[in-house]
Amino acid sequence: MVKTAQDADLKWGPCPPFMPNGCGIAILHGDPSKNNLDVFFKVDANSEIPNHWHNSAERMILISGELEVTYTGDNPQILKAGSYAYGPAKKPHTAKCGDAGPCLLFIAFEEPLDAFPKD
Repeated sequence: MVKTAQDADLKWGPCPPFMPNGCGIAILHGDPSKNNLDVFFKVDANSEIPNHWHNSAERMILISGELEVTYTGDNPQILKAGSYAYGPAKKPHTAKCGDAGPCLLFIAFEEPLDAFPKD
């Protein structure tokens, strides 16, 4: 199976309400309520993703755009197209999509899909 972000049959759904306007998630493989889920996650250029966490670890590859990701206690990291990143389970993080265009991120979740805002 091969999918691209431009596939007409890709179903984009909304992100959690605390995420920025224009955010979308498309399920590529799996069931969001079960383990081992693959998604596309997209946000507009110059969008800020607020501090949040997941019960699952995340394995990510940035497909397009430029994304600065900061995990609590770590230095900010810049992802460019083709960059891989690993995010530990339950570790709060923020992100900002730069002005190089929309950010499209492939994310593989080990556990069911969730996201919780961190106050």
